[in-house]
Amino acid sequence: MLGSDPLDELAVPDGTHVQEHDLVTDGDVLVGGQSVVELGVRGGTVIAGERVRFGGDIEADGDCRLDMWCEVDGNVLVGNNAYLGERVHITGQLIVSGDLDAGDDVDIEEGFEANGWIVIRNPMPTIVFLFVYLSQLLRIGEEEAAEEVADEFLTEEREADPVLIPRGARVSDDAWRVSTPASIGDDCRLHGNIRATSIEVGTDTEVFGSLRAKGDIRVGEGTVVHGDVTTKGGDVVIEPGASVRGDISCEDCELSEAADVDGAIRARGEMSFKKAPAADADPSAEPEEEHADGDTETAESESADDADPTPAIVPLGEGTFPEPAPTAAIVPAEESDLDWASVGDGRTPENAQNGTHDSDADDDGISGVIAEAEDA
Repeated sequence: MLGSDPLDELAVPDGTHVQEHDLVTDGDVLVGGQSVVELGVRGGTVIAGERVRFGGDIEADGDCRLDMWCEVDGNVLVGNNAYLGERVHITGQLIVSGDLDAGDDVDIEEGFEANGWIVIRNPMPTIVFLFVYLSQLLRIGEEEAAEEVADEFLTEEREADPVLIPRGARVSDDAWRVSTPASIGDDCRLHGNIRATSIEVGTDTEVFGSLRAKGDIRVGEGTVVHGDVTTKGGDVVIEPGASVRGDISCEDCELSEAADVDGAIRARGEMSFKKAPAADADPSAEPEEEHADGDTETAESESADDADPTPAIVPLGEGTFPEPAPTAAIVPAEESDLDWASVGDGRTPENAQNGTHDSDADDDGISGVIAEAEDA
């Protein structure tokens, strides 16, 4: 990485943020030679190859190693040891908590402070130093010590993955331009358009810019892209919950039904919609068949409610009158509603059924009615 071999890809680990023109990460930062990082860097150990230019301060919790002809437009704060190659230029101040190993013609405009040893020489590259150190340990028979050093530098389990910026990259607030694939982790927040050969974005990441690649592009679940997603000859995959606030242009497009695209979608090949996973559905919802079989009355009432209503007023000649219930002309005396005792004519159901008639009773009844009328 410090020589002519470029890094394989642009790798941004989980939880990396761009805050106030600074690239902030929990892990280390490795920058390939001849790259331009127009941002400040805050992380663990910071290592930069030849002719790397930083546009802001460098804050390293661990070591900081800047190879030949590096430029830093700001201050450099190192929590452990610092290694500066030939003709390194720092416009601000250098503060080192440990040892300082500097090469010839190093220019620090505002001075430096170091709590440990200060050595002025040309520090050898990291890989060469590790190789020479291991060779000397093996030569004197210290195999156990050599194994411990190799385990520490090569097989150490890191708490967080490092940020990898390949050789010849351009990183700024406006754009991230690399000639390699790009991989962005989860829960990241980046500013600038991303340009790479292929791009893969993790989940719950927010990118304030567009994505453009020659190959495939994949946008993870819950990720928000404030821009277009464009690929020249690759495919685009948008996962559930992702949001693209721009257009999509690709060869083939696979879009989740739970994704959101504000702009137009232009696919030269096939376009497919992927159903959202079952986990996104409401677990309390019951299948329609089970609801219908379990409650027949509810289903019938719902079907009755869905029936067409009968109009209260219809045009003349189109409506139908309801037929009245038939009433019997002759009913038996015992079934009649008439109160025979109140009539006062002496007729009872018994003599009415027998066909008998009392004339005296009829005269008395008529006389009584007339007398009541005269009194009134």
